[in-house]
Amino acid sequence: MREETVTIRRMRMEDVDAVTAIERDTFARPWSRESFCHELERNVAARYLVAEADGQVVGYAGAWIILDESHITNIAVAEASRGKGIGKQLTKSLLQYLSNLGANYATLEVRVSNERAQNLYRSLGFVSVGKRKRYYEDNQEDAYLMVCEHMPDVEEDFEEEPLQQKKDAENP
Repeated sequence: MREETVTIRRMRMEDVDAVTAIERDTFARPWSRESFCHELERNVAARYLVAEADGQVVGYAGAWIILDESHITNIAVAEASRGKGIGKQLTKSLLQYLSNLGANYATLEVRVSNERAQNLYRSLGFVSVGKRKRYYEDNQEDAYLMVCEHMPDVEEDFEEEPLQQKKDAENP
């Protein structure tokens, strides 16, 4: 079996359809295409990365960052690409990105039944600090609130890649 080469990069508008498809296949209450467009075009606190293999988006991860706080909103990998370490690579890259932007810690919620994700997060330094009762709307499942207080060191040569915006007819 051939090993996939995975590239992690900032999400762009042309990735939204692929990301929305992964979201829809992964979550019981998926975000809409419009939600992702809003995140990229209007939410100045939002940062999203995609994992790309063989020219295809196979995963994504996003967060909101405000001052020194960051909250991971969603992480997902296409079903055919799961179990290859892409989720871990995405999460590590997102934590590095958030640290480079000034975040001192990251938080997230995870279903109490999602032991695979919990193990991934623990392997990256997250600890459970509480439980949110009936957090998930689809089935009222509780969520663990997890936090990572040991962010990667800031990369000295970090420069944020500018977000490519859609070109309109007046600004080709």
